[in-house]
Amino acid sequence: MVTSPRPGEPNDCAGAARRRAHCGPTGNPVTWVGAVLAGLAISVAGCATSTGVRGAAEITPDRLLAGRSLGVPEDPRVLVGGEELLTVSPEMRAFLDAHVDRRDSAALKLDQLVDAIIGAGTFGVVYDDRTRTAAETFGARRGNCLSFSTMFVAMARAVGLHVQFQEVDIPPDWTLEKDTYVLNQHVNVRVDLGQAGVRVVDFNIADFKASYEMRTISDARALAHYFNNIGVERMLAGDTAAALACFRTALADGDRRFPPAWTNLGTLYLRNGHPAHAEAAYLQALKEDDGDLVAMSDLARLYDRLGDRERAAACQKRVIRHRWLNPYYRYELARRAYESQRYDAAISHLRYAIRQRPKEDRFYFLLGMSYLRKGDMRAARRWLDRAREVAASDALKRSYSSKIDTLLRRNAERVP
Repeated sequence: MVTSPRPGEPNDCAGAARRRAHCGPTGNPVTWVGAVLAGLAISVAGCATSTGVRGAAEITPDRLLAGRSLGVPEDPRVLVGGEELLTVSPEMRAFLDAHVDRRDSAALKLDQLVDAIIGAGTFGVVYDDRTRTAAETFGARRGNCLSFSTMFVAMARAVGLHVQFQEVDIPPDWTLEKDTYVLNQHVNVRVDLGQAGVRVVDFNIADFKASYEMRTISDARALAHYFNNIGVERMLAGDTAAALACFRTALADGDRRFPPAWTNLGTLYLRNGHPAHAEAAYLQALKEDDGDLVAMSDLARLYDRLGDRERAAACQKRVIRHRWLNPYYRYELARRAYESQRYDAAISHLRYAIRQRPKEDRFYFLLGMSYLRKGDMRAARRWLDRAREVAASDALKRSYSSKIDTLLRRNAERVP
């Protein structure tokens, strides 16, 4: 866990804390776990304006949440502690009493809390893939990014700090062979210190950058994340009633406009043999966010499975277009082109990616390397230097300086 002195300043992070979901026009249904999909919103009129499965048009959101087709009682309170998500246990209060002086300034209290939590001798945190409440995370000393963020929010508020949850748009990882990508989803904490500025507290995410887009979210949205995660765990364990209750709570008590829970609810229905309900849930997710590539991809797969090739192709076309517009996908194409010595293709992809994300140092670095391999030393120097300029931290800038000097020197030595 680290703190960022103010938005946009360097933030080095330790450990990986990413919940991932695979998405593509084919393959198994996608599971949303964690935070948010990074991508560009586009129109999906070609695949989401009408229903293709008989009876799907009559299935309302309320009917989906009722779950009668799943054979589940209308309101099973199979809940898992969400009402206690931010409860501070007596053990947590004792820990705070021992390590944080509530009389100090907000900045000093934050420093004391951070030092106490990350210190191996006082607390120590270990990342695992489980989603827990604040008290459960404190007791186990382990959890995922949402678990630790929840614990930190509860403890920070208990000592008088003004904190909010944040969703962070982490770039997707693309896997071209399987026509899929991996969604990196993350939640961290924003601390408002008043005149002392704003800090970001982030747990266990090795490749976090302060340049990533972040937005504060309500506690209700955080609750939706929590129950969505728990619902996925219950669904994968085969507990349909508990999974439905969790998705219902994510949407009813949390955020009704939370696409991941609608998408996972659709997958729950599909796993239980109800394709019309699955389609209705996927379409509801797209109604809330018409650029939701996960719901779009699962809808394409559903139509393909049902033999509706026209709608499947329309959805898949939108998925492909959405992917092509994503600068991180174009970066992956550029990386593949570079490795196969197709430097002009790499340069073309990278120029597009840089126009979309002008602060990504790795885009500039690969562009400089592509020009270097083409023998254009002037362009190579220009773009390699630009990579160093936009690097987020002094350590990264120094690393680039060392690499640039070495690369240019070696290249000059090879030229007669």
